[in-house]
Formats: sequence, C-alpha cells, structure tokens
Amino acid sequence: MEEPSVANVKWTKTHRIIRSRFPPIDLFEDIADPADWDAILSAESKTNPRIAESVGMLDLVPHDRRVAGDGASWAMAPFTHTSTDRPSRFTDGSFGVYYAGDCIEVALFETMHHHGKFMAATSEEPGWVSDFRELIGTLNADFHDISDLPQSDPIYDPNDYSVSQTMAGTLRAQNSNGIIYRSVRYPDGQAAAIFWPDIAGIPNQGQHFSYYWDGNAVSKVKNLTTGDVFSVVE
Repeated sequence: MEEPSVANVKWTKTHRIIRSRFPPIDLFEDIADPADWDAILSAESKTNPRIAESVGMLDLVPHDRRVAGDGASWAMAPFTHTSTDRPSRFTDGSFGVYYAGDCIEVALFETMHHHGKFMAATSEEPGWVSDFRELIGTLNADFHDISDLPQSDPIYDPNDYSVSQTMAGTLRAQNSNGIIYRSVRYPDGQAAAIFWPDIAGIPNQGQHFSYYWDGNAVSKVKNLTTGDVFSVVE
C-alpha cells in the first residue's frame, strides 16, 4: 500500500486502559536523567537481578525518546515489556506501541475484546475477574493517518494483522511518531498507535473499572469510581 499521509493531530484527551495490578517501576519514576538509566540499571542489577526484570528491555527506547518522573512507568512500560508472543495490530511484538483512544469508549471496547480473547483461551470461570485503570493523556504531534481508509481495507482486518504490522514496522523504521486509525472495535471513535514514549507523554490516572467475564465474552463493565454497571454489546 502507499505510504499514508501525515497529519498534525491534537487531542486534548487520550484514553488508555491497563490492568490495575501493574506496579510503578522505580527507575522510570526517579528524577535521574534517562541517559543515565542504563548505567544505574547495570549497577543495581548486580545486587538485585529482579530490577532488570521489572524494567524490561530498556535498550529498545533511545535515550532522547525516554520520559521520567511521576507516572512515567505508564508511558515507558509498553515499550520495554514487549514480546513476539504478544503481537498486536501495529507491532509483531519486536517493538512496543502505546495504544490510546480519542474517547473512553474506544479504550473500553478495544480492551474488553482482547481481554475476552485471553479469558477464552485460558478457559476462565465466569465472574468479575479483572480490574483496570484509565490513563488520560494528550496528543500533539504529526502522525501517519489512515483513518479515512474504508473499514473493508485489509489494514482493518479484525483478525489478521499481517498488513498493518508490515506497514507499522516500515513507518517506525523511518522514525514515524505513530499511526492514527479508526477503532476496529468501536468504529465511531479513533485510536492512536504511538511508537515512542515521548510522543505518548506521561498520563494521569483516571477512572477505575472492573470487567465481568460470562464465559463467552466480557459482557458487563462496572465503573468502580461511580459504582455504575452497564451491559456490553459488541
């Protein structure tokens, strides 16, 4: 396919949903210069090998693309904890992507779908199974924009990510900031696949949610902030 056009994207809010169980990573939250992290990690790993495990693959993020300070773990972790066993629409797992939506519905529907696939694969019993937190950020950068492509385009295939992964790998190698696209699970909204932590920025914590797994899908969501419960129809 042709290389997508580039557009300046300004979202006053981005919405991302992650599991609540992930703890902050001390190295990223520290005030130390990100350029010194490699040396600090090397020294501390000699006395506590688990530190390296918590930080992940730091060398995947160039020094000038790193972010530090309170909340930086949420921006850095998607880029240092990657695996080819966990590919997604815009990465084969060899590099990280920070996914976020332009509205909370995008973040919810995307994560409910993928969490449901995980629950089905592991044959989990029905119940209120997992708690999640919302991360709220902003976006102001140039992105490759494919949001005008029709939903029938192969890049939006609901199950086969080969076309989208190939395109994303090529663009990232050219130092693209990321891709703006129409959400596959919530087509009324847009999503961003962000390739670098400094573009994602450090988000703030928003609402908390719990997902109900009925044995076939995530069919209910509870807003733990308000106590509201609503049913989900994909």
